[in-house]
Amino acid sequence: MADTLTHHLRRTLALGLPLVGSQVAQVLIGVTDSIMLGWYSVDALAAVTLASSYFFSIAILGSGFAYAVMPMSAAAVETGDEQQARRVARMGLWLSILYGVASLPLFVFSEPILLALGQQPQIAADAQGYLRIAGIGILPFLVMSTLRSHLSALERTRIVLWATLAAVAVNIALNWLLIFGNLGAPELGLRGAAIASVAVQAVAALLLALYAARGPGMARFDIWRNPHRPDWPAFRQIATLGWPIGLTHLSESGLFAASALMMGWLGTIPLAAHGIAIQIAALTFMVHLGLSSAATVRVGQAWSRGDRAGIRRAAWAAGLLSAAAVAAATAMYLGLGPLLIGAFLDGTDPQAPAILALGVHLLLLAALFQGVDAAQVMLLGYLRGMQDTRRPMIYAIGSYWALGIPASYALGFPLGLGPSGIWLGLVVGLAAVSAMLGVRFARMTRDVGLAAA
Repeated sequence: MADTLTHHLRRTLALGLPLVGSQVAQVLIGVTDSIMLGWYSVDALAAVTLASSYFFSIAILGSGFAYAVMPMSAAAVETGDEQQARRVARMGLWLSILYGVASLPLFVFSEPILLALGQQPQIAADAQGYLRIAGIGILPFLVMSTLRSHLSALERTRIVLWATLAAVAVNIALNWLLIFGNLGAPELGLRGAAIASVAVQAVAALLLALYAARGPGMARFDIWRNPHRPDWPAFRQIATLGWPIGLTHLSESGLFAASALMMGWLGTIPLAAHGIAIQIAALTFMVHLGLSSAATVRVGQAWSRGDRAGIRRAAWAAGLLSAAAVAAATAMYLGLGPLLIGAFLDGTDPQAPAILALGVHLLLLAALFQGVDAAQVMLLGYLRGMQDTRRPMIYAIGSYWALGIPASYALGFPLGLGPSGIWLGLVVGLAAVSAMLGVRFARMTRDVGLAAA
């Protein structure tokens, strides 16, 4: 039988592995920034930890329009409507660019915002210096995200992987030149890392744009034909589906950004240890995010056909692969913690031993929360494939902001658990949203017609 669980596992792997690789590669850009700035100075590492959380909190809100392209394009292609796939991609680009331009002042004037959030003056000033340059990268980042969704819906995921790997290579080379001043380049430290980040986002966006225009079989979609022409029905569709996705992403990234802010209240060493540990956790989380995107496409295809059994098999296949990744990551955290944390540090720095000890401890807690973190992102992918975004948004905002952030604060400060308490609060928020999304998905798949909200 073609429609077996084994068949779905193979299809999900074929679609999902390049997406997993591209998501891992995307995070490697931030990881290499953290590693190389950690070698440069602990203060630079603390500043980029704060600045990265700030950047992605803003970028992730705008990426909702990019993610909305994926299920809509997948459904259009499954029903043979190539014109709709083109309209969706073009208006996704419109909304992404409009949002990116509107957000630029938040990067230029980030220091007062960070100070108002209780950050140390020097770290806030350094973070603003980084963000005034790196913030420009939000435009190519959102363009790249939209094109990635379009190509993923067409099951053209290998180019997404290769473009992101090229960006990682460019980032490492430019960081080596501009952070440390090698080969006669100026030693720019944080500013050098920011310049490199903008350059690599632009490289990735350009490669995907060229493929979307000239790649094999892409001419029939022709998304660059009349790019200036508005298509208001598609614009409204993407906006309606996309803003709840953006707010869902923002609520989760806000949970993690709030944890970084709370760590900043505890000082440079906790913030630096948190930054390293969260980068490692984010790297393994990208496996689940890539599988979630693959599940969105596979579920979206079955949903467009009204195939309830196909939806469930696609979800089971992606969920089993995600569970295997959780087991592998847990083993890595428990067995390789000192090696992983130590890779980010200059061993001669007098603060390095304290950062190493705390970072290893936080990785043990990451082993605890990654299961529920994987569950919630997979369930979001399933529901997104069914074009259900508003109810998940409500669940996410309530779980992360009404439960997770207060729990992190209460456990970290009034109850005196410090960094451990802040991370345990993450578990509370993630577990709550996972449970609610699981119930929502079960109800959605039971509904006659499957499209009932």
